[in-house]
Amino acid sequence: MHAAAFAGAVLALSHLVVPIPLDRPAPAADLVVAGRITTTAGAPLFGANVVVPAARVSVGTDAEGRYRLILPAAQRGGTIVVRARAIGYVPQERRLTLVQDSTTADFALAPDVLRLEQVIVTKGAAARALYGGSAPAIQLRARTSLADLPIRGSRSAEDRDLSGEQHARIVDNPFRSPRVAPRSTFGIDVDRASYSNLRRIITVDRQHPPADAVRIEELLNYFAYDYAAPDDVRPFAVHADVAAAPWAPEHRLVRIGLQARAIDMATAPANNLVFLIDVSGSMQSPDKLPLLQQAFRLLVGQLREQDRIAIVVYAGSEGLALPSTSGDAKQRILDVLDRLEAGGSTAGGAGLRLAYDVAKANHIPRGNNRVILATDGDFNVGTTSNAELERMVEARRAEGTALTVLGFGAGNLHDDRMEMLADKGNGNYAYIDSPLEARKVLVQEMGGTLVTVAKDVKLQVEFNPSRVAGYRLIGYENRVLADEDFKNDAKDAGDMGAGHSVTALYEVIPVGASDAERAPIPDSLRYVRAESATFVASEELLFVRLRYKAPQDSVSVPMELAVPDRVTVASEDFRFAQAVAAFGMVLRDSEYKGAASSGMARALAEGALGRDPWGYRADFVRLVRAYERLPDRRTSDANRER
Repeated sequence: MHAAAFAGAVLALSHLVVPIPLDRPAPAADLVVAGRITTTAGAPLFGANVVVPAARVSVGTDAEGRYRLILPAAQRGGTIVVRARAIGYVPQERRLTLVQDSTTADFALAPDVLRLEQVIVTKGAAARALYGGSAPAIQLRARTSLADLPIRGSRSAEDRDLSGEQHARIVDNPFRSPRVAPRSTFGIDVDRASYSNLRRIITVDRQHPPADAVRIEELLNYFAYDYAAPDDVRPFAVHADVAAAPWAPEHRLVRIGLQARAIDMATAPANNLVFLIDVSGSMQSPDKLPLLQQAFRLLVGQLREQDRIAIVVYAGSEGLALPSTSGDAKQRILDVLDRLEAGGSTAGGAGLRLAYDVAKANHIPRGNNRVILATDGDFNVGTTSNAELERMVEARRAEGTALTVLGFGAGNLHDDRMEMLADKGNGNYAYIDSPLEARKVLVQEMGGTLVTVAKDVKLQVEFNPSRVAGYRLIGYENRVLADEDFKNDAKDAGDMGAGHSVTALYEVIPVGASDAERAPIPDSLRYVRAESATFVASEELLFVRLRYKAPQDSVSVPMELAVPDRVTVASEDFRFAQAVAAFGMVLRDSEYKGAASSGMARALAEGALGRDPWGYRADFVRLVRAYERLPDRRTSDANRER
């Protein structure tokens, strides 16, 4: 099957996909078709599409490969066709006669042998298209079969080698004494890549994720919470509440939540987007370039006439596959996407320069000017060091172009590099592990992904030493700032997109707790003595200060919020955040996890599913269960050593 035909078939299904939570009861008169999609080797296929064309109904499978379709009662007694498809697998269909209220239909999909085509664009053609002249000539070349390539989900846990994946080291934030360090300062993080990446490692690769792959703030921020939107002209509202920490009942857990105002994308500023697509040899497997193509097709479907799209590709050298084109020329854009294929080494730095050049040449004043880099991060030709890339991205963001990074694939994923690029590029980083995740990032959350409503958002929390013996920020380790950077407008920090929410948790040891000595005053301090320190009397537990800039401004605006020392019963939303944080600490085997366990995380989440229209919270529960079924980490490590 050619790339265009394959991607087109998947797109036709993807437009119908509306995931239905598995636990939602069907009306009594309706019919249910349910089952499981696996590989022929028995591995569950997450994000497979199951469709009943005649009823125009479709769902995606969950982390365990399960699906559930609800059909109208009018179908009773009739015969329907159920089709199952997944990227990289041969589609199947079954005919079912609906004589009962519930019918089971399981599918085992075999790996597909794809014969694709390759796009080759020369530097000369790219330069002519960018700076004047005719569009680049695209040469198509047949290449060898993918039959011998590893197919996502088809290999055993012992066979799947993830040793080439790279993650930045994380050292858990420690408890600190407010008598020594009364303030905690950090920049926000709206990335969600860590969650979908570890979901892939646990459910597809069936392995324990490396501790450094687990960024707890990204797990927390993957989910939506019921924070009120701003009721004034400010771009976001701030909220805070306090409850007991379930893994350490003497401790308190402070939740600080930010909620950005959503916008109507139909009236959003015009987009000047440059798709920067990695077509190097490392992108050959079906969970990389084919999935990438499907993801971008979803985004193209949302474009308007006033939006502009260009496509830059890079492998052994960079090239402009599509000059900046109106968003209403969708077929032209899709034709170029469909002809992309992988091959060669990876000149990522050169491709990034060209993409920024294209964005600058088509800059839209007061518009959304953004490069969207899609890659596994394996740059091995040209500008390859993180320091060089960081300096380049920092210089180019000053021109008004943001950088969003989408990660794909397994085995050689350079998560550390992609997170760094998005951070320095005033953008965000997402990891796409399935068509459903692509839809979440590029359709459901398109505003947050593409439209910045506040930049350089910083938080500074001051703790009351008369009530707090110690505190620690859970997650955000690589976003911590020096206290003096809070008011320094030259210091970069995280950006918020339209509709984004941000959650931060502090674990607090109250004065008088039995383990208050966990955050003692160091003996080396000369001028501070615990027995003689005096403090201002206050009923506040802490005080929150924020600073942010409007997208077009260079001067920050302050916000403040006092948080009283009042413990409340945790809301449903708060309990779910507790569950996610507990699971993150378990995955990291954090020294601060206390009594946290996967069982605690699962129980907290099961009691806090709440309104879950897309089933993401229910999927978290299934993820925890999948983790609990993994072999013991020590056993897995011993098997790999053999």
